[in-house]
Amino acid sequence: MHVKKGDKVKVITGKDKGKEGVILAALPKQDRVLVEGVNIVKKHMKPNQLNPQGGIVSQEAAIHVSNVMLIDPKSGEPTRVGYKIEDGKKVRVAKKSGAVID
Repeated sequence: MHVKKGDKVKVITGKDKGKEGVILAALPKQDRVLVEGVNIVKKHMKPNQLNPQGGIVSQEAAIHVSNVMLIDPKSGEPTRVGYKIEDGKKVRVAKKSGAVID
């Protein structure tokens, strides 16, 4: 996957197109990510220890990783991700600016 937990991304397609947020969780086996403030769904919760009242709760749902683009740390624009070997380590590189992301 070209993104990791904690990366700032922009949604490039879907109902939340144009929104930016931080990745809360990456699910590589399903090729999905949870992005803060994106793809908000209503979930009906039964009363439990954590939520004694129960009711309807809004929370983020996962979106496909192909629908997000990493924000370039230098320019602040969405960019594609490349990979480079530096000092024997594989690092991610922003295609637009050439800046190392990791």
